[in-house]
This record gives sequence, structure tokens and C-alpha cells, in this order.
Amino acid sequence: MSLTVAIDGPAAAGKGTISKAVAAHFGFSHLDTGLLYRAVGRRTLQGLNPVEAAQTLTAEELEQGDLRTAEIAQAASKVAVVPEVRAALVDFQRAFARRAGGAVLDGRDIGTVICPNADIKLFVTASAEVRAERRFLELEAKGAEVTRDQVLTDVRERDARDSERSAAPMKAADDAILLDTSDLSIEAALAKAIEIIEKVRPTNP
Repeated sequence: MSLTVAIDGPAAAGKGTISKAVAAHFGFSHLDTGLLYRAVGRRTLQGLNPVEAAQTLTAEELEQGDLRTAEIAQAASKVAVVPEVRAALVDFQRAFARRAGGAVLDGRDIGTVICPNADIKLFVTASAEVRAERRFLELEAKGAEVTRDQVLTDVRERDARDSERSAAPMKAADDAILLDTSDLSIEAALAKAIEIIEKVRPTNP
């Protein structure tokens, strides 16, 4: 039985970690759709037009180099507001969602635009302050020279771009289940996500 799980939410809320772990737990395929936009963002930093970069993106490019730098994250957020970029990446994501055996997709518009008929929808969130602290510690561990105030500003600016863009703004689907990780450890958040999916997912006859 194929099952599509849509997991949305803002940056550093924990949705990526939760999505990968959920997919592993249930034996589903996993796609971090943010990597698509990061890959396009990286190509624009190399001088390519955003629309052309999206239209010619290959799956192999998702595996090339570090796509999780702060610079690429900002570039990804900027190209994600371009309607033609989003349209170019829709088919890739929808095809992945139909994979036999089940699929988990995480991003910002999975439950609202990419997979509005997903079997299960989660919206993983946390306060801006908590998310900024998580991102700061992550960047600091990588040797980046940033301050907490800078990271908090970046988080808030990215939230604004993602939620206020005209094309597929970030928001929880009407039928999504909210999972606030502000006061949860990653283990507790994952346990809660698995519990939600176990309760909602269709059972085999």
C-alpha cells in the first residue's frame, strides 16, 4: 500500500530530521524538497538564471557538495519566490510522492500545493527564537562566524519571505496536524510524529 506523508514547516523546526526518521521507521522513501531549491540556489550563485537552473536541474545535483551552507540557504529562499521556478519543480516532487511503498516529502508547500491529497499532513514548527538558537549552534559547530542576533534576523527574514511570497506561501494546510517542537527534544518530537501517523494512517484490510 502506498502512503504519502506531507511534512511542512519553517526552517530549523526539525521537520527534516523528523521526516528522515519517520521514513526510516515506516520504510518509506524520503525527499527533502528544500534540497531542490538549494540546488537551484547554488546554480544561481554560479551565475545561472533561476528559471533555467530549475528547468535543467538533475537528481544527481542533489548529491553534489554541501547544499546546507547559510549562503545557499538564503539563495534558495530567494529563488523559491519565483513562480516559474516552483512550477518547474512541481512534477519532480509529485512523481516522487507516488512512489510505491510510501513516501515522505518535507518542505513548505507539500500539504497545500504539491500533495494536497496526501494521506497524512504534519506542520512542524517552533518559535523563531528556538529555531534561531538551533541554527546558530549548527553553524557554530561548522566553524561559521555568526552571532545569535544575526541568525535570529536571518530566520525572521526567511520566515517573512516564505510566508508572504505570492507563489505557494508557507502555511499549514487546513487539515494538517500541528507539531510544535519548541519544548521537545528531537526524540520526543519524533515519537509524537510516529504516534500521529500511526493513528491517522489507513490500515491494510
